[in-house]
Amino acid sequence: MIVEGTVLRGPDFEPVEGRVVVEDGEIRAVEEAAVDSSRIVLPAFVNAHTHIGDSIAKEAGGGLSLDELVAPPDGLKHRLLRAASREEKVSAMRRSVTFMRQTGTASFLEFREGGVEGVYALREAVEGLDVDPVILGRETIEAMEASDGFGASGARDGEFGRERNATADAGKLFGIHAGERDPDDINPALDLNPDFLVHVVHPEPLHLDRIADSETPVVVCPRSNLVTGVGVPPIANLADRTTVALGTDNVMLNSPSMFREMEFAAKLADVSARQVLRMATRNGAKIAGLDCGVVEEGRPAKLLVLDGDTDNLAGAQDVVRAVVRRAGTGDVADVIL
Repeated sequence: MIVEGTVLRGPDFEPVEGRVVVEDGEIRAVEEAAVDSSRIVLPAFVNAHTHIGDSIAKEAGGGLSLDELVAPPDGLKHRLLRAASREEKVSAMRRSVTFMRQTGTASFLEFREGGVEGVYALREAVEGLDVDPVILGRETIEAMEASDGFGASGARDGEFGRERNATADAGKLFGIHAGERDPDDINPALDLNPDFLVHVVHPEPLHLDRIADSETPVVVCPRSNLVTGVGVPPIANLADRTTVALGTDNVMLNSPSMFREMEFAAKLADVSARQVLRMATRNGAKIAGLDCGVVEEGRPAKLLVLDGDTDNLAGAQDVVRAVVRRAGTGDVADVIL
């Protein structure tokens, strides 16, 4: 397979005219050459934080607080999940993952409710879609053992020490929500030595220093934070100190579109378009331990191809900026996974 156009090559997304040569699922070459194509070739996205099970309850609970919406065990989403059949949940998740694939997402880091059965249900939902989730089980150590790691809701009063130890012994990922409502659970979360934090809307200077010293990555979800009324994360301050990735969070609250998340983050925070594109691709892949997120020789061929001649993108003077701040579903020409 040969894909021609403007290629956003390498870790810095350098725009070069040329072609990407794909063979046996791998990028064999990125060649500079004069080509007759308006397409834009970039790495497929990695959505670094999702709750896909919420697909059964899109836009439910308008006006409710964060705790009323999602706090375990009796937030609205948890009650709706308990009431839904397995078939309903698998079908709804499959539709969301299909949308993610159509909009260029190669993988996502899922905090999966429902214990072991929840892990199996998501695996069933993604069968045949070529999208590879990194599943972090919740609620039980058994769910962690059946998945790729453990996704904790938040560390208050010494919670999750047992689960953290078991996850470390298994050599798997441990991610945890922190600083979403207030700063009080950030230090307890960092004390667990997590592989990454999620949200970090309310860090204080001490927390920023600890994050930098420990090089703990952070996944930010600014659209979700705005919807739930908890504020917005200090994206630029975090990016100055550690690896920052983007996630779309609960499907209940937001579509799992990385286009929308990139545009929102780019227009909200004082960070460059290249930084935001890195948050949506390479940085999420790094947190998940994946080898994608970069268009360069030897990498898996997980590519998003945009039509640069759509009414939306035609005439763009800065390709990277246009991809981050302007591109959308209607500009997708192909998704190669």
